[in-house]
Amino acid sequence: MDFKNKVAVVTGGAQGIGRCIAEEFQKAGGTICVIDKQPSKSKLGETNHFVGDIADKETLERFAKEVIGKYNHVDFLINNALPLMKGIDECSYEEFQYAMSVGVTAPFYLSKLFMPHFAEGAAIVNISSSRDRMSQPQTESYTAAKGGIAALTHALAVSLAGKVRVNSISPGWIDTNYKIYEGPDAIQQPVGRVGSPLDIANMVLYLCSEKAGFITGENICIDGGMTRQMIYHGDNGWTLKQ
Repeated sequence: MDFKNKVAVVTGGAQGIGRCIAEEFQKAGGTICVIDKQPSKSKLGETNHFVGDIADKETLERFAKEVIGKYNHVDFLINNALPLMKGIDECSYEEFQYAMSVGVTAPFYLSKLFMPHFAEGAAIVNISSSRDRMSQPQTESYTAAKGGIAALTHALAVSLAGKVRVNSISPGWIDTNYKIYEGPDAIQQPVGRVGSPLDIANMVLYLCSEKAGFITGENICIDGGMTRQMIYHGDNGWTLKQ
């Protein structure tokens, strides 16, 4: 896939999945604009890196103005920044609101700010999580944010029909340090391994390409099949300890 002369905006692009997405776009010839609270850690040379907190409205406005001022358009918006994860026992009202601001409000507002400037063939890819459909205890702020961005995806796809394709990806267990797992950690997933950031970045680039031109409003779960596996106590060696 060739993204020469294409401008891709990636939130949370300093590390982890976001960094991998930014680097893969850059390898494919794209111009990358990153916003993150952390400084850039990319090894691929000069990248437009804006340091700021996307929970702040004025920060989003300054960032969007800078991107448009420099390039006059945006081809791809990747909403990847990680919301806070806290559960109902410890998460305060303010912390929950902050998670929503990062995980749902910022993707909405960036889409709105860039809306007049999206180029022909533009695409938005929102990074949700397999937690948008399943949970562990004490994860309410993160899970709610990821469920929100999954729903925001199909709403935007309808509102921006004919102008921008909008899809989301729900990663499962992705090890951002590229560690190779063996034993139960690996085999509990039908594909037999834990995921890596490249598993997500490859799908992001595909969804932004012309090859995905008939896909919009879709959520694609990339979790090695884990959410498709039914688990019963005593079945196939699974046990529940109370």
